[in-house]
Parts: sequence; C-alpha cells; structure tokens
Amino acid sequence: MKHALKFYIDGAWVDPLSTARIAVTNPATEEAFAEVAAGTAADVDRAVAAAKAAFPTFSATTKDERLKLLQRILDCYMDRREEVAEALTREMGAPKRFALEAQAQTGVNHLRHTMLALESFAFERPQGTTLIVREPIGVVGLITPWNWPINQLVLKVAPALATGCTMVVKPSEIAPFGAMIFADVLHEAGVPKGVFNLVNGDGPTVGHAISAHPDVAMVSITGSTRAGAAVAKAAADTIKRVAQELGGKTANILLESADLEPAVTRGVQNCFRNTGQSCTSPARMLVPADAVEQVEAIAKRAAEAMRVGDPTRDDVDLGPAISKAQFDKIQHYIERGIAEGAKLVTGGPGRPEGLNRGYYVRPTVFSNVRRDMTIARDEIFGPVLAIMPYRDLDEAVQIANDTVYGLSANVQGDRETAVKVAARLRSGQVLINYPPYDSMAPFGGYGQSGNGREQGVYGLEEYLETKAVVGALVA
Repeated sequence: MKHALKFYIDGAWVDPLSTARIAVTNPATEEAFAEVAAGTAADVDRAVAAAKAAFPTFSATTKDERLKLLQRILDCYMDRREEVAEALTREMGAPKRFALEAQAQTGVNHLRHTMLALESFAFERPQGTTLIVREPIGVVGLITPWNWPINQLVLKVAPALATGCTMVVKPSEIAPFGAMIFADVLHEAGVPKGVFNLVNGDGPTVGHAISAHPDVAMVSITGSTRAGAAVAKAAADTIKRVAQELGGKTANILLESADLEPAVTRGVQNCFRNTGQSCTSPARMLVPADAVEQVEAIAKRAAEAMRVGDPTRDDVDLGPAISKAQFDKIQHYIERGIAEGAKLVTGGPGRPEGLNRGYYVRPTVFSNVRRDMTIARDEIFGPVLAIMPYRDLDEAVQIANDTVYGLSANVQGDRETAVKVAARLRSGQVLINYPPYDSMAPFGGYGQSGNGREQGVYGLEEYLETKAVVGALVA
C-alpha cells in the first residue's frame, strides 16, 4: 500500500506528526507484512480542523448533488473491489471467495441502498405553521472494526456523505488497508477536500482524541462493548451524540416445527461464517430437549464439513482468527467449556490437523450447555457453537433473553409461531427462517449491544439534527 505511512487529511495523503508505527500482521502466516503510521491527538486535530472548515460548504450541497457524488463513489469502488478483497484476505484472513463476494460486496450494497434511501428522504416537512427541518449534525467521528472492515466503514461513511456531514475516520489498526483503498476511491470520485479524513492509530490514542474532541458533533463506533463504553465516557464532557453497534450473543431458536436438517446446518454455517468473528453470529442454538441428540449429529456433520485453511485458496470456507490475542481468547473459551462440563460434540482446543502455522481454530460444537456456563454468556467471537436445550417456548424465550446483549436473534419454524416468538425477544433484529439480508432494515441493538440504528433511512437519521422553524408557514 503506497500510502501506508500517511494519513488522508484535507484532500491529500500527508505525513504524520509522529514517527511511531504499528505492524500489520497476516494472520495466516503470523508474520507482519506492513506497517501503518500511528496517529496522535495532534493528527486528529488536523483532521478535525479540515472537516470543520469543509462543513459549511458541503452541508449546503443539494440532495441531487450528493446523490451524484455517491454514484461516482460507487463507480470508482467497483473498479477497486477486487483490490479491496485482496487486502482483506491478507490483513484479516478472510477466505478469497468470501472476501470478494461477502466482505467487499457489502460496500456495493450499502452505497446502493444509501442512495435509494436518500432519493425519497424529505429533509423538510410542514407541521401546521411550523417547518420541520432535518440538518446535518456537523463533523462526525467514525470508528470502525477489524472483523467487517469495509461493511462498517461504508455503513457509516455513505450516510454521513448523504446527509451533508464531514468526517474523521479511524479504521482498525489491525486491518487498515481496505479503508485506505476506500480513501483513494473517495479521492478519485471527487469528494471535496476536507469532507473525508482518515487517521490510523489505536483506540486509546486516536479513538479517544476523536471522541473527546470539542469540534466533533457525533461519534459512531462499531466495536466491543468495552470500546463503546470508553468512547461514550470520552464523549460525555462535550455532550456529543454517540451511536454504538457493539457486542452480541445471538440466540437461534429452533421451534418444534423446524425442519432440523436444514435449520441446524444453516445455523452452524452462519455461526462459523467469518470464522465466527461477527457480532450477529448465532452462537447459541436453542433446541427442543427431545431433539438434542438429532441436532448434535447434524451439527457435527455440518461443522466437520467446514474447510479450514489458507485463505488465498478458492476451496476454503474458514480462514484464521484475526490475531494471536483473538486465537488465545477463543482457545480459553473452548477449554473453559470443557472444564465447566459442556459436552464436546466436535472440534476442541488447538489448530485443525495439518495446520501448524497461522491462527486457525477448530470449528467447535458444544452441547448440553447451561445458561450459567461461560460459553453461554460471553461473546467468544470465534467458531464455537453452544447447543442449549429448552422444555417449552417460555423457557426458550427466557434463555434467549438471558443476556446483557440484544443485537440479533433468529427463529426457525412455522412463520406464525416464529413471529409471535419474535415479539417477545429483546433484540434489535429478529431473522425468521434465514431470510435474505435486508440492507434497508434498521440495524442496531438493545442493552449492551449499543444504541442507535444503521442502514437505510434509519442510518440517515443518525447523522441529522431536527430544527423547528416556528411560524415559517402561513396558517
């Protein structure tokens, strides 16, 4: 990456104010392959100043002008999509096919759906003699994670641009290069200077500086619950808006009416997708008590069919975990599950056979998992599934809701019952019978999964303030 040691500020790639560096490691080889500059609070000050200077002009652009800008960004992104996918394979271990068709493709989807939402969005509406106006909130700070780098970046940048905001972005220092390519895309598409700014660095330094900055009107973060809390605390003194999409411990309820073979198989695949490193990963499979043995057999087959290995190969389903720290964390939870008495159906500690280098994890299924077990309560963020029996629907709902999180839930079975169960679940999203993903549906959580919503119209609203111009209209 030719700009690896620079930041994108005020429409150009500029040198950092510090010589500090952060190594970027390929998780498939455990070797550092590049470095990025480590930003400081002074770098953030430069970026915020550029965004603040650009705001008056960009916020005054018309909806049509911003739609045309988003279309140019989409066109430029399509030309670089394969390059983005290759970067994600190298920096986060996403399998080649998955990196292109899922990870990189989310950028396309979110740009298209943001434009669709913007086309019909009314920034003004009458209310009696009052004119209700929706205005861009100002300079926004966007902090994005390593597990879905482009998904979360575009999910924030696109609505910020659509509403007329200017921004400072901090990508994950673990997987920064997809975001840096996207910065090039925005430059090529003609985003005015100062509107988009990118500073690499770690959370305690760059993330904190963005969150605490008095000229940043809003911060949107996707990350761990711990990181979300740190951002909220840093933002509190300046009373800025904070939108958070944080952790999850998704329940997947299989009703008595569910067809177990496809329901369990899809559930395992969805749990292990992205090496289990997704906040919506359906890591708790709740099944009727009398079906546990049948579910175990299906889950075992599905897990053992997952091909783990070199992410540059086309025939691989799961790549490595992102880092040694994440690998060690997953191993700890697998060992904890065994120690606390859960039944190990397949997988277990260590790397898969034949893989002696790289942060590869054995796809692991536990059964007879109790609600009080650590693997039933903590977000593992790895390919570890917990099968949990229930006696009736009331207990299934109690188990599903017995968590500090509330980001996503799944229900499989007859639609009428599933919809009734969905109404009882404390979750920002409920997916019934593995539906196609809806990029216009609101995405966000209850409880410690955060606050605020992304995607579609709901994503636009996060970046807007509401003004009442009383007496503007003739009675």
